[in-house]
Amino acid sequence: MKALVTGAAGFVGSGISRRLLGDGHQVVGIDALTSYYAEQLKRRNLQDLEGESFAFHEADINDIDLDALLDGVDVIYHQAGQPGVRSSWGQEFESYARNNVLATQRLLEAAARNGGLSKFVYASSSSIYGDAERFPTTESDLPRPVSPYGVTKLAGEHLVSLYGTNFGVPTISLRYFTVYGPGQRPDMAFTRFVQAALSDREIRIFGTGEQIRDFTYIDDVVEANVLAGHADTARPGEVVNISGGSNISVNEVLDVLGGLVGNALNVQYLERSRGDVFRTGGSSDLAADVIGWKSRTSIEKGLARQLEWARETIDVWSSLPENTV
Repeated sequence: MKALVTGAAGFVGSGISRRLLGDGHQVVGIDALTSYYAEQLKRRNLQDLEGESFAFHEADINDIDLDALLDGVDVIYHQAGQPGVRSSWGQEFESYARNNVLATQRLLEAAARNGGLSKFVYASSSSIYGDAERFPTTESDLPRPVSPYGVTKLAGEHLVSLYGTNFGVPTISLRYFTVYGPGQRPDMAFTRFVQAALSDREIRIFGTGEQIRDFTYIDDVVEANVLAGHADTARPGEVVNISGGSNISVNEVLDVLGGLVGNALNVQYLERSRGDVFRTGGSSDLAADVIGWKSRTSIEKGLARQLEWARETIDVWSSLPENTV
C-alpha cells in the first residue's frame, strides 16, 4: 500500500507514518513546517521516518501539485491543519481558514480526480461539539463549536462528508478527543505539565482545574487511523468519535502527575480562556461498530509513558525557550 500522510512532521502525522512504515507500507509525507511551534521538534520527528520507503515534501497543500503528489496513492491520512483554540481568534483566523478549510477542499478535489483511492481519512476534533448537550456525546448530537478553531474543523468535516456523498470519495472523519502521549505538541497541556514538573517550574491552568476532559493516547489514535484506512465502511462520509474514555478533571490529572513525579507541583490558576469548554466526553460505540476500534490505554499508563519520554528527551526541551512549552 502507498499512503499519503499530510502533516507528517507533526505529533499524530509522524505517529501514523511511523506505524505504516513499520507495517511495510510506502509513505509520502507532506508538511509545511509552519512556525506555530519549534521547527526543530518537527525535524526530529522526521528523522525517525527516513528511509527508502518514505518520501517527504516540505510544501503547503494549497500550493503543491496535488495530482502529482497523489500518483499511485491508495490511502490519504489528512492530519495537516492549524491547531490551537486560544490563538484562533482575531487576525490569526486567516491561517485557520486557509489551512483547515481551503487546504482540505483542495485535497478533496484532487482525491475526487483520483479514481484509485481506497480511503480518505480526515482528522477532525471533539472541538466541533463545543458545550455538548449530553455525555457521553454521540456523533448524532448537534455540533456547536465555541471557538473559531472548532468552526474550521467542522467546516472541513462537512466538506469531507460532502465529497463522499456527492463524488464517491471514500471518506471517513475521526473526531479526536484530546490526544496525548510521547511526542505531544509543546503547546498542549500534558507537555506543558510534565516539562514544568520536571524542571520545577510553575504549571499554569486556565480556569479552576475542575474542567473535565476525555484524553486519548497517541498509540490508540494511530491504531484508529490504520483501522479506518482499511475499513470497508458502509457509506462514504462516515463520522466517528475517537475518545479515550478517561473523563477526568484537570486537577485529577495533576494529582496523577504529582504521584508519578514524587514531588508537590507548583500550580497557578489563571482566567479561563475564551473558546474552552468545561467538559468533553465521547462515546466510541460507533467507532467499535464501523472500524473495530476501542481505546486500550488508561490515563495513568499513558501519562506515565509521556513522563518517561519527557525525561529521555530533556536535552531537547531544555534547549528551547521557556515560552515554547
